[in-house]
Amino acid sequence: MTSVPPPAQPAEFWESRYRDSGRVWSGRPNELLVREASALTPGTALDLGCGEGGDAVWLASRGWRVTGVDIAATALERAAAHAAEAGVGDRVAWERHELGESFPEGSFDLVSAHYLQSPVALDQRGVLRRAAAAVAPGGTLLLVLHAGWPSWQTEPPFDAEFPTPDGLLADLHLPAAEWTVETRETVRRASASPDGVDGHREDHVWRLRRGR
Repeated sequence: MTSVPPPAQPAEFWESRYRDSGRVWSGRPNELLVREASALTPGTALDLGCGEGGDAVWLASRGWRVTGVDIAATALERAAAHAAEAGVGDRVAWERHELGESFPEGSFDLVSAHYLQSPVALDQRGVLRRAAAAVAPGGTLLLVLHAGWPSWQTEPPFDAEFPTPDGLLADLHLPAAEWTVETRETVRRASASPDGVDGHREDHVWRLRRGR
């Protein structure tokens, strides 16, 4: 997450973030996606906030048919190029949405959202509720969110709210009879500052299965 001047609007901010730099992300899938989704049976998947497509391409390479969603057109262009280079361009559809304002249609066997946290306006709770509603019967909801700032971050660059593991589940209002929590965990990983200061960061991960 990156600091931003107050006047920036979500679409303007994220488009500028990608347009004004080269590749932003590594192109590799998120480690927690690989850990949590490797054993799932491929079907249809929705990747919310797909960025330059690392997760969507990995899922497609595993046999999923993926819809990748992002707010930035430049990110989606790079994601499509990545998918074509990886030979899975025909397995991924790319859609531009400002989540909270619009949302992909349909239901999916896997709905995945990694680090759907933003320095500009985002109705996180509303988006994640819609994400849960988009999971097909028998499908999986996979969410990963930062649990707080990195250990080396002495002054938060912007106001942010970090959900707790139980707090997010309460916010989603998921009927206990319909959903099974398969993973609810806080993971610590190494995280160095831009100046090379060693440290760590914690992430929360939730994997939930919807009943049939």
